[in-house]
Amino acid sequence: TFLEEYNPKLYDTPANTVDNLIFTYVEESGKKRIGKILLIKRGNHPCIGLWACPGGFVEFKENLYDAALRELQEETGLHDIEAEQLKSYGDYDRDPRTRIITTAFVALIDEGSQKAQAGDDAREAGWFDISDELVNKTEDKSLVKEEWLCRLSNADKNINICARVEVTYRKGILKNRTYKVVDGDGLAADHAAIILEGYHHVKEALNA
Repeated sequence: TFLEEYNPKLYDTPANTVDNLIFTYVEESGKKRIGKILLIKRGNHPCIGLWACPGGFVEFKENLYDAALRELQEETGLHDIEAEQLKSYGDYDRDPRTRIITTAFVALIDEGSQKAQAGDDAREAGWFDISDELVNKTEDKSLVKEEWLCRLSNADKNINICARVEVTYRKGILKNRTYKVVDGDGLAADHAAIILEGYHHVKEALNA
């Protein structure tokens, strides 16, 4: 049969990972707003010592959603989380090890409802205040380019990170937004772009 003769190693196969964007919310005057985001400090290469979204490799016989929740619990101890798939990020050079495509998931939980404890290959785990600022915007007839600052801070750890991210999208119904890191010192790989896109996604959902 076809499957018996098929060689699954005929083509190079990318590795697949998952990343989790766990936001907290606080309620003020009957309205919810984003409070913090959970990050872990990487304990292994690559990007050792940098802050990142909790995540890791998908097992061969594992669904993406299951992998995301498993990695989240292994690295931070968080459990019983409901998440939503945000987007896949697959620039061929986004990871120095090999061709890795990651799928990001977002979740929104009540601030203070769960405590994070670093585990697995996470050296530390912490909740970071997050905010954004639009600092530049240009556009022509079809394309819009924006430059954003994404600020992350943890007072207990005396950490302040300011990442610069370029957002490009087309005018019209299908915008095809792309988020690209311009400067993300302190954050692993392309996580500044992933974090900002997730932040915008959740903010839009809360304001809908």
